[in-house]
Amino acid sequence: MDIIKKITEELKVQKWQVEAAVKLIDEGNTIPFISRYRKEATGSLDDEQLRNLHERLTYLRNLEEKKEQVLHSIEEQGQLTDELKEKILAAETLVVVEDLYRPYRPKRKTRASVAKEKGLGGLAEYILKQDAAAPLEEEAGKYVSDETVPEEKRVNSVEEALQGAKDILAESISDEAEHRLYIRNATM
Repeated sequence: MDIIKKITEELKVQKWQVEAAVKLIDEGNTIPFISRYRKEATGSLDDEQLRNLHERLTYLRNLEEKKEQVLHSIEEQGQLTDELKEKILAAETLVVVEDLYRPYRPKRKTRASVAKEKGLGGLAEYILKQDAAAPLEEEAGKYVSDETVPEEKRVNSVEEALQGAKDILAESISDEAEHRLYIRNATM
């Protein structure tokens, strides 16, 4: 992303003004100093324009840095596809980048991860298909473990199997960037 061009379009000022202001900011000058004593350099950008420029500059630089971190992390995991890379590079907000990264972020132990360890992923997929040939409880009964299974991987009841499958589904849905965007927009 061309940060200078983006700020120029957003603030509706000349490109040279943005370049000059960015140079002065990068040199360590404060916004009040630039607006009072460097008017000739910035084409008389006022205090408010300079503050907006500085905020957008900081945000867009952070956004680009975050994109690089996310791309690097996903690439290290060996899961970076061309489509995902395009989506991340096209993202215009940190929220969108975070939503796209969420499924690949190293996770702490959640109820869904515990359910996956217990082997309930298949039941979650069965529920998600919504093409049940038999009652759901009957399918869930196939996942109930006997006493030979170690305690940490044991499923003790049909209810526990169903709850684990629900946890897996809830996490997978919440990890989908498109779903998060839809829910965020519906909430707003």
